[in-house]
Amino acid sequence: MTQIDPHWTAYLSALLTPVVAVIGAYIAWRQSRIAQNKLKLDLFEKRFSVYNKARNMLGEIMTKGKLTDEGLHEYGAGIREAKWLMDDEVAKYLGEELWDNAVNLQTYDAELDGKPVGEERTSLVRKRADLKKWFFSQYQVLDAKVGKFLKLSH
Repeated sequence: MTQIDPHWTAYLSALLTPVVAVIGAYIAWRQSRIAQNKLKLDLFEKRFSVYNKARNMLGEIMTKGKLTDEGLHEYGAGIREAKWLMDDEVAKYLGEELWDNAVNLQTYDAELDGKPVGEERTSLVRKRADLKKWFFSQYQVLDAKVGKFLKLSH
């Protein structure tokens, strides 16, 4: 009796199922990586939008010397999502510290309007100047606090 060797197609069909399974697993793994990267990008865009609203508010104060009601409203609306996108420290900084001082600056501007020259006006001008210096220093503080949320490292 002679033994017949199986045809090469038998070997190929036996290997086909594991090869398809490996390719399918690789495709699924790559799709999960793409989904993770898409999530990172979406989070980055939302976080950068919050960061940008804060920078725009600081920029308005530095260029115009004051903050308009519209600018304050845009800032407030723009940072609303910070508590879900960043940690409590950043949300508190944006929602309380920067917000409160922006309102204080607007208050000083309103009080100065029509105030006659004198000791009280001079005191308000000094407070306003100190607050503007504080706002100028906030560029670096903002970058330090929000920067860790704007990294796209893998």
